[in-house]
Amino acid sequence: MINAKSIAALKDAKWTSHFNRPLYDQYAFSRIPGTIAKLLTGRGEKALSDDTVGGSFEKYDCAILFLIDGFGWEFFEGYSSKYPFLSRFENEGSASKISSEFPSTTAAHITTINTGKEVGETGIYEWFYYEPIVDRMIAPLLFSYAGDHESGTLLKDGFKPSEIFPFETIYQQLAKKGVKSIVLQQEGIAHSPYSKTLLDGAEIVPFGRFPEALDKLVDLCKTPFKEPTYIFVYFGDIDSMGHRHGITSPQFADSVDFCWNTIESRFWQKMGKCPNKTAVMFTADHGMAPVDPKTTILLNKVCPGLPGMVKKNRNALPLVPAGSCRDFFLHIEEESLADAQNMLKNQLKGVAEVVLVEELLEEGFFGSRAPSKRLKDRIGNLVVLPFLNESVFWWFEKHRLEQHFYAAHGGLTPDEIESIFLFTTLGRL
Repeated sequence: MINAKSIAALKDAKWTSHFNRPLYDQYAFSRIPGTIAKLLTGRGEKALSDDTVGGSFEKYDCAILFLIDGFGWEFFEGYSSKYPFLSRFENEGSASKISSEFPSTTAAHITTINTGKEVGETGIYEWFYYEPIVDRMIAPLLFSYAGDHESGTLLKDGFKPSEIFPFETIYQQLAKKGVKSIVLQQEGIAHSPYSKTLLDGAEIVPFGRFPEALDKLVDLCKTPFKEPTYIFVYFGDIDSMGHRHGITSPQFADSVDFCWNTIESRFWQKMGKCPNKTAVMFTADHGMAPVDPKTTILLNKVCPGLPGMVKKNRNALPLVPAGSCRDFFLHIEEESLADAQNMLKNQLKGVAEVVLVEELLEEGFFGSRAPSKRLKDRIGNLVVLPFLNESVFWWFEKHRLEQHFYAAHGGLTPDEIESIFLFTTLGRL
């Protein structure tokens, strides 16, 4: 069943003619952790609405969540008729359109899915952002300084992951309710500083290639579970191929083909005799918008007066970059904020909106609760939001900070912020 109510809700979420307003009620990515808890324990705060899980909540022995990075609603609509696994949701289970958080970034959403906290609570809102504990711009998922090609460089300077990510995880929360958690994660990142901290409380099962992950998943699910069990599976190739080659490229199409055909053959077709009553869910953190490195506007080249307006840290380093080419956040000195906004509006007319972050904070763009001090301490005060097919690069530095992508995300266009929540069941009913 295609969930018509969810489609109508996202249609009503228009903010401007170019952008959507993120939702944090009913049809929202940020409600998936609460949904997991409710499916396994019968209780869960801020869960998705009943129509996203078959009409009513039931208790399950197992809940499996696949996060298919970058596979937003636009791609579900475009590819659903091609793959038996996706077309199945028109007749079995349900397919709901849900809203990503803002910014529509992997860093924000992976942190939310691992903690149950909205981006307004965690303060981890982008691939690059200012971290006051470090007093530098960092890449949180890499646990590195922004622009470093090596991961884990913050460790070398004595910073601990628990300092940067001081959160109770959803796996720790579920354990208190008698739920076991298992995370299938690519071996290259399964034991990274970010993963070891944000997956605390879960059993981590590393895998090499995706078919291996699905084989391990099938083996796990063929044994009756003695306790309610949550299994989380991450697949990142679609997002990677979109970034590197674009969403109309053969490489992107091949990654989509590989994903859904492999899930059909290596998981779904082998789960017919599942002994556990199992809820199976698929979501994405965001969609993707086309961009072109050749047309990307480089701010420190087109606005030579801008660098002098940017805040600096204790060592006189400018607080750049923050965000991405689809949502570039600026830390501007307060006395220069109005001038910077006017300068950028004039320079980017017809290309992007230039918005005061305070306005977005006040209007609830970062969560259902009032934005936390954590977020306010980390986020800039001005944001550039390019229109569809446009990109504004944060800060050009040869061989360190360059815009090579052919698709990106982070902004508020429907292509970026409209995501999926697919639900079906397996096993004992």
